[in-house]
Amino acid sequence: MAVLKMQRISICALKKDRKAILEKLQRLGVLEIRHVIDEDDDFRKMDTSGQRTEYEKAAASLDQAILLLDKYAPENKSMFAALEGKKLIGPDTEQKVQEKSGELLQTAEEIYSLDHERSEQLGMITKFKNSIETLTPWLSLDVSMKAAETQRTVLFLGTMPSGTTLESAYEILAEKAPNTESADIHIISSEQSMVYLAVICLKEESSAVEDALRSAGFARPSQSWDRTPAKEKEELEQQMVLCEDKIREIEQRLQELSAQREDLKIAADYFRVRAEKYAVLGQIPQSNRTFVISGYIPQREADHVAKDLSGKYDCTVDVEDLKEGEEAPVILKNNPFSANMEGVVESYGLPHKGEIDPTTIMSFFYVFFFGMMLSDAAYGAIVAIVCGVLVHKFPRMSTGMRKSLRLFFYCGLSTLVWGILFGGYFGNVVDIVSEKFFGKMVTVPALWFIPLNDPMKLLVFSLLFGVIHLFVGLGIKGYLCLKDGQVLDFFCDVVLWYMLVTGLILMLLPSDVFASIAQTNIVFPEWLNMTAKILAAAGAIGIVLMSGRGRKNPVLRLALGAYDLYNITGWLSDVLSYSRLLALGLATGVIASVINQMGSMVPSNVIGVIIFAVIFVVGHALNLAINLLGAYVHTNRLQFVEFFGKFYEGGGQPFNPFKENTKYTDVKEETIS
Repeated sequence: MAVLKMQRISICALKKDRKAILEKLQRLGVLEIRHVIDEDDDFRKMDTSGQRTEYEKAAASLDQAILLLDKYAPENKSMFAALEGKKLIGPDTEQKVQEKSGELLQTAEEIYSLDHERSEQLGMITKFKNSIETLTPWLSLDVSMKAAETQRTVLFLGTMPSGTTLESAYEILAEKAPNTESADIHIISSEQSMVYLAVICLKEESSAVEDALRSAGFARPSQSWDRTPAKEKEELEQQMVLCEDKIREIEQRLQELSAQREDLKIAADYFRVRAEKYAVLGQIPQSNRTFVISGYIPQREADHVAKDLSGKYDCTVDVEDLKEGEEAPVILKNNPFSANMEGVVESYGLPHKGEIDPTTIMSFFYVFFFGMMLSDAAYGAIVAIVCGVLVHKFPRMSTGMRKSLRLFFYCGLSTLVWGILFGGYFGNVVDIVSEKFFGKMVTVPALWFIPLNDPMKLLVFSLLFGVIHLFVGLGIKGYLCLKDGQVLDFFCDVVLWYMLVTGLILMLLPSDVFASIAQTNIVFPEWLNMTAKILAAAGAIGIVLMSGRGRKNPVLRLALGAYDLYNITGWLSDVLSYSRLLALGLATGVIASVINQMGSMVPSNVIGVIIFAVIFVVGHALNLAINLLGAYVHTNRLQFVEFFGKFYEGGGQPFNPFKENTKYTDVKEETIS
């Protein structure tokens, strides 16, 4: 339960060692650079935006090429590929790829060109298909689709609305162009929405004939060809075949280039790291011969880094403690168990200066409440086994993923324990199976009690655990007050609230209201009842009088005190929030029992066993998934809202060291000699 102590380190070195020192610090990844020296006549900053942009573009170019290769030649990955982590390579491999990085950029350009050419070929195929679709209704026409004419006559093509017949077409001509001496109309083909026509008429009458037909919806075709439709279709199909052959050649070439995928990844990471280095280089104050690096470093690393740099380079390294009021970035450091819950704290907010790291205390409550909510021994065993196997099988998974799986591993163990206490093994599957298929009910007894049979008992214990959780949070607030020497604040903001809440709880326990809930009568001796009333009254009076102690106006002081006393309703709300332990615990058991009951409705034969197995697997898989998510969400809520609300604010900045932020690979780590 600690925040690593940070120190400020300043490095002043010769420019000739700048590249080596920066690369050394980037490999180590233990320094967050934050400069305190501004530009002046002696120290100025370089403009490295051009080089940085160039490397960023190179990295993006290679990333895009890799995506294209994944599209045309996807890698064979397992379903657990996301857990495998980055590939580990040696410095020699990295150096070889760096030396041919220019060639790899050319390879990326070739990949873009091939992809662009393939897209063009696909576009041509689409165009040819559309043309063939346009030609299809005219295939029976044995002349060119371009307007043809003789010395006296003209031929033109067009379409009419569905339902047009030769008779109706001639009627239109007779009505709209009665002076037409000769016109011959042929129906080439018909579709559901259109009729395709060929019209032959005298040249001098062509305009009148076409105008007459247009009045009824006649329209010329959008495309026309010199050859007959059948010949044109044949030519288009040949062009499509050529395009398809070209696409196959392109895809084959992309398959060949996919052999360089790993080198492309290493090169992309190389350019990405270089871009980060130049970004930092642009922040470093430099004189004609020297440069300065300043930032935050964990105290445990400071001496090693200082000795290593001083021993290899002509430089001065100064390590100093932080100044009063200076807030450094935060790194959490906890025991192996609690470290897996650091992500929960980070998602809420890291502790700022003066706050403690709540991870260790929170971690025990987190696992405790999670298991109580899921509360089925079989579910807990499944979660623990799966997470444990994955952590063991994939040692190179990301740190965040590893912590998350370990978190659920411990939560699974907690669920296993609570399931044994409550007698839940896939709900009541042992009872159902033994009675349905073996004719004799066998029950695995609960070590404590069965929540479905005694829900009010579970509610009472849920509220009890909630009060303990809240009291611990208030106690941490008291510790922080005493740590900062704020004794009066400790008494007024912590002790008085302990007195009030404890007194009210002791007054509630012997009451009829509690007896109806817990279904048990508690009788306290008279002196204890009187003590409870005195504690509650003293706490309430003290809160009213002391909450506004910073105000000189007595009326305003009492008003603020009365308002603060109203916060007792917040305590009631917080305590009742822990009833979700009951709700989710019962939900898991009830849904599991319903699934088992559904499975028991099948006949007691081989087919029935198969159907029962299907219902069992599918139903319990869904129940586990739903309640696993519910337990995770509501356990987080109990920590964030109820527990942290008593003492914790957060708001610290995470430690963001200058390091090799790679995407695909990791180079074997360099150790400080």
